[in-house]
Amino acid sequence: MIESEERMPPIDPDKMDELQRVAAAELIAGPRKAVIGPFIALLRSPRLMQPLQKVGEYLRFESGLAPALRELATLIVARRWTQQFEWCAHVPLALREGISRQTIDALRDGRRPPGLKRDEQVVYEFATELLDHHGVSDPTYEACKSELGERGLIDLVGLLGYFGAVSMVLNVARTPATAAEGVEPLPPLPR
Repeated sequence: MIESEERMPPIDPDKMDELQRVAAAELIAGPRKAVIGPFIALLRSPRLMQPLQKVGEYLRFESGLAPALRELATLIVARRWTQQFEWCAHVPLALREGISRQTIDALRDGRRPPGLKRDEQVVYEFATELLDHHGVSDPTYEACKSELGERGLIDLVGLLGYFGAVSMVLNVARTPATAAEGVEPLPPLPR
């Protein structure tokens, strides 16, 4: 894919319609505090953006998954979609939550991370199997259910789907990544 200039830059507040102003104000009042990343493009469809951002807000800030596991799963999706904005935004969060640099580097390179903790291994196996095969085997399902419980398992599925949708929006809009110190951009994966 040839990258070029951003397709959907921020909308000037003076040019927003009423639905866009309401959606932007709601986003700014929430934990994100700004119209950033995928929400810049999604603001073109405020009635889609509002429920989608609420799903993301739940998954990022309230879900049944431990913060480290949420960040690991987010990085797995970002790598799958070669999504630079999400990668640059979530690598620092993953490091802060205890995901090792070794794990992040392996994900960046498209490799299975060595030395994963048990819960990380379960999330990695479940996420990669679901993303690769569009379903999971009984052993993978049972391991995830045993480790995370049914709520955690469903929240993991929701997180993978949410960040997949967000990654598609960002890639179509060509939203630029915000540079983060110590975060190398994702290289393309071999096809």
